[in-house]
Amino acid sequence: MTVAAPMTHQDSIEKIADLIHEIRTAMLVTLDEHGRPRSRPMGTVESRFDGTIWFFTSVDSAKVAEIEKNAKVNASYAKSSSEAYLSLTGTAEVLNDRERIRELWTPILRVWFENAEDPMIRLIRIDVEEAEYWDTPGGKVASLYSLVKGMVTGSGEDMKSDNGHIIL
Repeated sequence: MTVAAPMTHQDSIEKIADLIHEIRTAMLVTLDEHGRPRSRPMGTVESRFDGTIWFFTSVDSAKVAEIEKNAKVNASYAKSSSEAYLSLTGTAEVLNDRERIRELWTPILRVWFENAEDPMIRLIRIDVEEAEYWDTPGGKVASLYSLVKGMVTGSGEDMKSDNGHIIL
């Protein structure tokens, strides 16, 4: 496995933005009332990543109470078909910002809410503090080829993958 050369802060932001855009659904991890991690799938709001990610939720969801009790969260993204993975750790905040809700609203949200004026809608804003990603150029086919080659030659030197750890 090869480790990526150091990236600039802006390159790091763009790499994370590209992975989020490609994957879209995250497993949002909060801590429940007993301090145990709790995960659930969440669709990331379509907005260019700038260090912050957004999710829509209902004011009465368990995650709202969990975030209010402990704001430290993780959002993990995985797309096994392309061997791309992303883990974001940060601080969450639940907001009732009606202007921002209207700005981020998309028609698909009608599955859960009548419209952007629904009084139950809240936004979860996560300010990302740390990120780690794994991305295999060429995806699964390239990864499988490298794996088979490594099995034949007895060497893992050809395992190509891009891994980065970023402190925002």
